[in-house]
Amino acid sequence: MGFVEIMDTTLRDGEQTTGVSFSEAEKLAIARLLLEELKVNRIEVASARVSEGEFRSVKRITNWAAKNGCLGKVEILGFVDGSTSLDWIESAGGKVLNLLTKGSLRHVTSQLRKTPEEHWKDIELVINEANKRGIEVNVYLEDWSNGMLSSPDYVFFMVDHLSKAKIRRIMLPDTLGVLNPDQCYEACKTMTDRFPDVHFDFHAHNDYDLSVANVFMSLKAGIKGVHTTVNGLGERAGNAPLASVLGVINDHMKLSNTLVESKLTHVSKMVESFSGIRVPANKPLIGEYVFTQCSGVHADGDNKDNLYHNPLLPERFGRVRRYALGKTSGRANILRNLQELGIELTQEDMKKVTQRVIELGDKKETVTTEDLPYIISDVLKNHNTEEQIKLLNYSLTLVRQMKPVASIRIQIGSDTYSETSVGDGQYDAFMKALWKIYDRLGKEHPMLTDYWVSIPPGGKTDALVETVITWQYRGIEFKTRGLDPDQTEAAIKATLKMLNMIESDDLRFKNPNS
Repeated sequence: MGFVEIMDTTLRDGEQTTGVSFSEAEKLAIARLLLEELKVNRIEVASARVSEGEFRSVKRITNWAAKNGCLGKVEILGFVDGSTSLDWIESAGGKVLNLLTKGSLRHVTSQLRKTPEEHWKDIELVINEANKRGIEVNVYLEDWSNGMLSSPDYVFFMVDHLSKAKIRRIMLPDTLGVLNPDQCYEACKTMTDRFPDVHFDFHAHNDYDLSVANVFMSLKAGIKGVHTTVNGLGERAGNAPLASVLGVINDHMKLSNTLVESKLTHVSKMVESFSGIRVPANKPLIGEYVFTQCSGVHADGDNKDNLYHNPLLPERFGRVRRYALGKTSGRANILRNLQELGIELTQEDMKKVTQRVIELGDKKETVTTEDLPYIISDVLKNHNTEEQIKLLNYSLTLVRQMKPVASIRIQIGSDTYSETSVGDGQYDAFMKALWKIYDRLGKEHPMLTDYWVSIPPGGKTDALVETVITWQYRGIEFKTRGLDPDQTEAAIKATLKMLNMIESDDLRFKNPNS
């Protein structure tokens, strides 16, 4: 089993993501997370000469790295500019230069307006000066992928010279993300076959969503190191995402490496917070939903023999498997969640809860495990009350700087009644319209004495709302509850339960003195 070296460039290439700029403290924190917790082999932290702030950030990282014996793992991008980049790196405390050179003939002739020989001479001067200063050199061949497609002889010319120079690695970027996996394998295999003693890195971009596939093919072709970014940050479509690359290396290629899988999620979330770039919910390994089963068939299979588990067990990455509740979940998902909560239900109660979950799933995206106790309480309490009063429809209107208006239509027995009222809030307007109907009919109604609202932990705007209302009626205090993603709807449901309890002529409401 071979060993693969991973260099993470979140702090350099990843920071080229539009709108991303890490502070000095954030850069140091990410560097420490990558090297100390995740244990990547190397990190690329900046480009030389960019700004004073960049210089201060690098200085903080190199000072920390020097104290912790990992300065040789901190790399800085520099340019073919004589000693200018070297002076900057040396002043910042750096000991490794990643030298950006041209990897395609078109870049040399069109951008630099030089011959390959002239470009090599410039490169050689920088390498020699770096060696004198004790600075290690890796060399990027910028636009190497296009170089292999359109000018391979130029690439061979450059690598022939570089392979004889005192450098550590030659790094092969698919700078514009143009390679497909077949082309990537062929280009990388050509390099490893022609230069078997050279340590090559492959640097993928994700323009066609092929970065991870290309990393796979590069390693298959004998490349010894790959470059990644946390969460796939990077300009345009980003770079190869570290989590996905690690999953492929461990599970499909069985290549040894130093990374600690269980730290992936923590590092991902920290970079997400610092960068402001949200991780898609379905992002492999690190997305919010990737270890959540929605289908009831899948949950049933997992209950019986883990039939829908793959090698990507969530525990490997500091995660847990969840079973979503919603209209596609069914009894098996609910059963898994009840087991997690330590709740047992009869078969009949399970049917009622399942039906309620499906109904709620039609109203919101996902019913969470935290919602489940509320649903059980809502379904199983007061469910024996016969519904003699029905709310046929209602309309609530809220206009800025005007009182809310409620229009309702209810059915009592076989008769239908309508009313409209204003109130201090939408629920208040609803209740005033309701009591207008009751007053018109000479019907007694209770007094609301307490109104309590709660939502599950997490603070999501689509969370289920449980409303518990306490009523006083004929000297008896009782509670009803309603459950819905909308707070007013939950209160209305609790109110209808109260009306039907009274209308059913429950003995406990009869005045013993009448």
